[in-house]
Amino acid sequence: MSSPPVVTVVVPGRDVAPYASEALDSLRAQTLERWTAVLVDDGSTDATSALFAQATADPRFRLVRHETPRGLGAARNAGLDLVTTPFVSFLDADDVLMPRALERLIGTLDASGSDLAVGAYVRLRPDTAGGYTAGTVQPWVAAATDPERRGVTLAQHPAASGNVVAWSKASRIELWRRGGLRFPEGSLYEDQIVAQRMYTTARAFDVIPDVIVQWRERADGSSITQRTGSPAVMRDYLAALTGGLAVLDAAGHRAAARARVRLILDMDTPALVRTARDHPDPGYRRTVGAFVRALWARAETESIALDPASAPLLAAARLW
Repeated sequence: MSSPPVVTVVVPGRDVAPYASEALDSLRAQTLERWTAVLVDDGSTDATSALFAQATADPRFRLVRHETPRGLGAARNAGLDLVTTPFVSFLDADDVLMPRALERLIGTLDASGSDLAVGAYVRLRPDTAGGYTAGTVQPWVAAATDPERRGVTLAQHPAASGNVVAWSKASRIELWRRGGLRFPEGSLYEDQIVAQRMYTTARAFDVIPDVIVQWRERADGSSITQRTGSPAVMRDYLAALTGGLAVLDAAGHRAAARARVRLILDMDTPALVRTARDHPDPGYRRTVGAFVRALWARAETESIALDPASAPLLAAARLW
């Protein structure tokens, strides 16, 4: 690079050797070349450690290693602590960054002066050929990011609250420092609460319809989002959903909170209810039922219209 980097990409990973090379290659292929990356090896026991170490032959990569796993939140925080560039972004080491991702995110922030830029994403799903195929942008993702908007707030664009993942965004590091933002440690789904704090803390944010990242759904079912059948994972999931709503409520963003309640009931909750119907742990079913009752009551109180297709399923869960 002939000029100093403008953005640091924090790349956490644990036991992701089958995917890490593709993730790192997607960084090397960025059309915006003024980047640096912090690779955080969170106690890997496979070849991830070696792949990350080999990457540091390129001086744009810096390596941090946790000898024992500390979790994704702690790994991301470790990377944040080393950021010295004006902007920061995130990429999980099993995902794929689109070639123009950094160019579009950082270019948009440079032009607007906003604190945060948010893009679209798609899933990478296993295909019948033994590889992965990218899907299309889902409706709730499009609602958050399409059409392009610059210099908006949640009051002006409440649907943005539906984009809660860490790796579809770039932000000014000053936003993190000013707002005292950190990822929760010791729990899963740590980005949901942080995303809402970013929206409510930002003086203004931008959204762009460009696909920024391909989010991998692993063929072996080991992704966190594929393990909600575990009672512990489910409890962290519900805590993150509830905590994100609490952030919006505390900041007085009623429209964004209403949009989030609708999306949780229409998108997140039905899959949990289907899992709970046949789950061997009766506590799992009771916990999901209590969550549905609380959100359903809020939807009724605030006259939030729900998807008719999911209403009968959720209505049954209210009786658990």
